[in-house]
Amino acid sequence: MTDSRTPRSQELIDLIARFAKEDGDHETSIPGLSVHRHSGTGIKACGAYKPSLALIVQGAKQVALGDDVYRYGRGDYLLTSIDLPVTTQIVEATVEKPYLSMTFQIDTTKIAGFVDQAGQADRSSTPATRGMAVNELTPELEDVATRLLRLLDRPQDVGVLLPLIEREILYRLLTGPQSDRLRQMAVTDSQSHQINRACIWLKDNYALPLKIEELASRVSMSVSSLHHHFKAITAMSPMQYQKQLRLQEARRLMLVEMLDAGSAGHQVGYESQSQFSREYARLYGEPPRRDVGRVRRSLMDRLTGGVEMLSEG
Repeated sequence: MTDSRTPRSQELIDLIARFAKEDGDHETSIPGLSVHRHSGTGIKACGAYKPSLALIVQGAKQVALGDDVYRYGRGDYLLTSIDLPVTTQIVEATVEKPYLSMTFQIDTTKIAGFVDQAGQADRSSTPATRGMAVNELTPELEDVATRLLRLLDRPQDVGVLLPLIEREILYRLLTGPQSDRLRQMAVTDSQSHQINRACIWLKDNYALPLKIEELASRVSMSVSSLHHHFKAITAMSPMQYQKQLRLQEARRLMLVEMLDAGSAGHQVGYESQSQFSREYARLYGEPPRRDVGRVRRSLMDRLTGGVEMLSEG
């Protein structure tokens, strides 16, 4: 992580601090752009990261994907190229020096149009890689991120300049050290593209019983190939991926919609309440009722008035 603070990085800090005046995750007037502020550490959050570029300008965060743990902080960016269920935790933040970050969603349907321009278009034989990676922020990405945030002060320019800035972000990523992750998404017969289709189906049908043979057939893969490449990209098996989606949605139902544990477990696809409680405790460290009660008390203590869910920031 880079410790030097340039005038441009200080401008990024000032911009994000101005548009995220209070703790929380804040959507902006620019589609796909959000800014984030947190003044403390400790609380774990869970949810699904979408394809996105996230960079931290102050503080640090830890992201758990399966058994993989990614830590990134000031001067780093996190690139996510596929929908992934994760658990996160702010690990460096104070009231005086809060965690500050920004996230910009990546429209993967626009990548193919840039692959030829970025060079080395044929990457269909490239082995599937993790759908998430941390890298040091380059001056070019820092510059375009600054210009993106500046647009918030010039809404009259968004219609013309946002498409140009989005193109530059994609270009910088496609010519950077993590280009293979995005290029794979543009090759329709690549393993990454097929696994992405599997992930989308699982997200849309997480409450249904999972039949691996049917899922493999849906994405035109053999069962063994599906297992191998799914684990390579998401750090978990299809069954584990579905389980994370189910448990995260059950937690949301209990926290936001005030469902009891039995109703939440049944709604996300569990037929056995004891199995639901065991798997919930394995992921969150406590049985559902105890975990939800602790989160509610913690949130009340912090006076956030929100729920412990997350965005990509």
